Amino acid sequence: DVFSDADSEPAEASEGCAGEADERGAGSKNLDWGSLGFSYVPTDCMVVYTYKDGKWDSGKIQTEPYFSLHAFSNIIHYGQGVFEGLKAHCCADGKVRVFNSDMNWERLRNGAARLGMPQVPQDIFTHAVDLTVSKNMAYVPPYGQGGSLYLRPVLFGQGAQLGLGTAPEFTFAVMCSPVGAYYKSGLKAVDSLVIEDYDRAAPQGVGNVKCPGNYAADVRPAREAAEKGYPIALYLDSKENRWVEEFSTSNFVAITKEGNYVTPKSESILPSTTNRVLMKIGPSLGINVEERPVSFDEVPTLSEIAACGTAVVLTPIGSITKGGEKHNFGELDKLKQLYNTVTGIQVGEIEDTYGLTRVVE
Repeated sequence: DVFSDADSEPAEASEGCAGEADERGAGSKNLDWGSLGFSYVPTDCMVVYTYKDGKWDSGKIQTEPYFSLHAFSNIIHYGQGVFEGLKAHCCADGKVRVFNSDMNWERLRNGAARLGMPQVPQDIFTHAVDLTVSKNMAYVPPYGQGGSLYLRPVLFGQGAQLGLGTAPEFTFAVMCSPVGAYYKSGLKAVDSLVIEDYDRAAPQGVGNVKCPGNYAADVRPAREAAEKGYPIALYLDSKENRWVEEFSTSNFVAITKEGNYVTPKSESILPSTTNRVLMKIGPSLGINVEERPVSFDEVPTLSEIAACGTAVVLTPIGSITKGGEKHNFGELDKLKQLYNTVTGIQVGEIEDTYGLTRVVE
């Protein structure tokens, strides 16, 4: 254990989220679980590490949801930071499981390398995730409520740094918030608009890195699309404006007329961990997987389309409009099979034969 103080010992196992929880067990905060959305809810603590003089410290549990930063920290001026998103669920057998954290660590590692930041060792990442869940176990929504404990690992440069360069210190932290079911009455199809006045990412840029600037750049285009009645925006490549890249905060996935799962391949696309899970599961359900360039000219021929991400797994796309031309798509069928499989594994209703989950006590 990298923690040595008494407050940092792993929490004891709860009575179980499927039954009556004890005072520290999952769901014991007795929040109005059914009213939870995807917004911040305060929890008890987060786990924080500091990198200085070439090494990571032993970490600490921090109850205050704030960071103390020098005014000239890299994250503020130069955006040197990456973040992740993953979930822990109460399962049918009464245990709490983290879903797919290894893929999140891998993406964080790759993003850190691209932005010139130190690597977070996998054992530190995994321990921080599990300890955050353990210390905030009471906020994990009970099984059957459709909710989860959303986990947000972050890594950023801090300390006095006026010129552009490597930060003198780095912070790695994992925080959390309980969230509800994104769609409380089933999957709801939404309409999408192709963004033509803005580019999401440049070739050989950082479109494949989960860094803050990529998301900030979408705030205005997404708002403008929403004002026109489109809840989700789609970006094409910035070089030719021909190839499908991704939605505002989600990967583009579809089913071809041949019944194959297809998702665009580009170095400018953020590799969604959820998309990778779907591609891993697809063949076991008899669904062939294609990761390849997808021209927008092919889009009207696709039978099912969805946006893919951690918050909801899949958001059905009912239509895509580009230049005043609207293309409609059918309800999810094969993608619904994948959705049901992933969500079933997350809550322990389907056996995890893929090694995606890990029990936290």
